[in-house]
Amino acid sequence: MRHKRHGTAARPSAETSADKVLRAFNTWSFKREQPENPHLLMQVVTTAVARGEPLRFVMYWGKGPRCSIGPEDLECLDFVGGMMARIREVHTAGAAVTLILTDTHARHNGHPEESIDAYFAAIAAEAARRGFATCRLSGLVAAAGETAVAADDAPMPEDVLESLAASAGKWYRGAGTAEDGARAYYTMNMVERRAVEIAFPGAIFATFNGSRLRCLFPARMPIFYMYSLRRGVAVKPWFLPADQELCEPDACRCRTPEAMPD
Repeated sequence: MRHKRHGTAARPSAETSADKVLRAFNTWSFKREQPENPHLLMQVVTTAVARGEPLRFVMYWGKGPRCSIGPEDLECLDFVGGMMARIREVHTAGAAVTLILTDTHARHNGHPEESIDAYFAAIAAEAARRGFATCRLSGLVAAAGETAVAADDAPMPEDVLESLAASAGKWYRGAGTAEDGARAYYTMNMVERRAVEIAFPGAIFATFNGSRLRCLFPARMPIFYMYSLRRGVAVKPWFLPADQELCEPDACRCRTPEAMPD
């Protein structure tokens, strides 16, 4: 007759551990709204836990008027790092972050190459200091090649056009009108979102945008909508400060930290 062993704790299932990992970051301290497709999100977390692998996050990092890094960028990187630290507390393998530097969007908006390279080099250096990886979006698109191109994209929804055109009115310096820029931007994103999901299968796509722009993000990846600098703030750090002037190739207008308001 077999006797049950006493004093030995039952090993938690992958689902139980995954739930703890999910609750570590899926809180209102970090998320700005509920994640899209929570079942797929849970599946990704469960797989990482079962395999003892880091939970992988990828996110776009853009470029605004500045050509140099600012305190808002550092605050955002630290905020993301804080979320990763929460995950490490309950998941031994921790989390891995890749910032996708959107050089294609910066060129589309008319930023000079020197400014793009200088800013993204500074971001990459600070990201590396925090254990984050970086890559260029142009590289992902090139690697995906024709695989990322499809002819079945749905027309851009009117509310998305309205939102993108409003943003283009502030930041687009390319040829044509703001609406022209918005339409071209949408077309770019349809290819880029497929390149991202090809490059990062099994990862979570985190974004500072809201679900209104869901159509711009990878279709087969779980989307985590999060704050950028702290709870209640979702403004992209590269667009701060709000009154920052655009840097030109021969004239850097980046404000020093001492000149920035508290």
